[in-house]
Amino acid sequence: MAARRCALAVAARAVARRLNADHTDYAGPRVPCRCGQRARYAGRKAKTFLTALGEMRLARAYYHCAACQRGFCPRDRLLGMEGASLSPAVTRMVGTVAVMVSFAEGSELLGTLAGLPVNAKQVERTAEALGIETAEDERQYVGSAEAAAIAPTMYVGMDGTGVPMRKGEVAGRPGKQADGAAKTREVKLCTVWSAEGRDEDGVPVRDAGSVSYSAAIESAATRDTDETCSAFARRVEREARRRGVDRAKRRAVLGDGAPWIWNIAGEYFPEAIQIVDRFHAKEHLSGVAKVLYGATSELGAAWAKGRHDELDAGQLHKIVAALAAHSRACTDAAKREALRKCIGYLWANRRRMRYPDFRAQGLCTSTAVVEAGCKVSIGTRLKRAGMHWTVRGANAIIALRCSKLSGRFEDFWERRALAKVVA
Repeated sequence: MAARRCALAVAARAVARRLNADHTDYAGPRVPCRCGQRARYAGRKAKTFLTALGEMRLARAYYHCAACQRGFCPRDRLLGMEGASLSPAVTRMVGTVAVMVSFAEGSELLGTLAGLPVNAKQVERTAEALGIETAEDERQYVGSAEAAAIAPTMYVGMDGTGVPMRKGEVAGRPGKQADGAAKTREVKLCTVWSAEGRDEDGVPVRDAGSVSYSAAIESAATRDTDETCSAFARRVEREARRRGVDRAKRRAVLGDGAPWIWNIAGEYFPEAIQIVDRFHAKEHLSGVAKVLYGATSELGAAWAKGRHDELDAGQLHKIVAALAAHSRACTDAAKREALRKCIGYLWANRRRMRYPDFRAQGLCTSTAVVEAGCKVSIGTRLKRAGMHWTVRGANAIIALRCSKLSGRFEDFWERRALAKVVA
């Protein structure tokens, strides 16, 4: 380790000496400023940067604009370090650790593995700024998948999961706490994948490397009078276009039954097959069994098992008949309400619960990919003990994490580097 530190220090001095000896960044006594006026040359200004080789002190040509009272160094733009003290390589390292572990742990990893003294607060600020860039890139750069890369059947899944927030971010918002207050904000996640493989039982299996994620704390609500769809609906449309869902031979949308999911599906994927996650439907029936028989009742478990089997067989009429029979015989208002809600849920989603037909068509009937996405892309990083987020900070890390997990970070980084050089 000592030899490594010495070698890096020698390399840092060599690079700094080479750059400091090069005065080609001097572009004359005056250069154009971004404000439209001209900035004058004010000598060479030194600044210490943290690079992959360690600290490096560089002297650069400095220009100052009297009109906007702003100074800048053209070389900083060229090196991708304008307005920063971290080199692009270190910024990339910070972004990589910040999407995996807490900011404090990221700081420790950078010190231990790379020998770079980046404190936790700087990791947080850098990662948040990079995440905001990533989110903007996601909105601006949609692109589309090559025809050869589009599977015959493409799936779109949507779900939501709560993230713990700072008090100021949930003030006045209704929630699930005893006093009606909220402690979390909901992150809405869109997942796109394909599942052409089959397991030994013929059940569709997610294709390796086919899953992509896009998520944020944003609204999915759209009023009839709104001229544009909700922010999350537009996110779903971008992700679907990016993955070529519109050009797949067959499309399917999976969800847990929430109305906002089907509203988005009807708007952007009117020809897609809509499927309620089979396990969510079973959870509804198990919940009713607990209300009727108690949480630990063996009779309730047996009743739920019977309803699950009927669901798998597509016999919704038998389930409704069983629920209706209980409702007629029940005098408890709470139980009757639970039965009424379950019947309503089944009726509203009856066409989305044709599981025998879906299986015959070789379609996924489970949102396991989406559930896993909520845990992997959101929960693993943002729902750790003691964490409380701002909306801005959470969305930045979510954007960065989705980019990494979806395999798009390399493309983003190339576009980022090119944009800084062009600027």
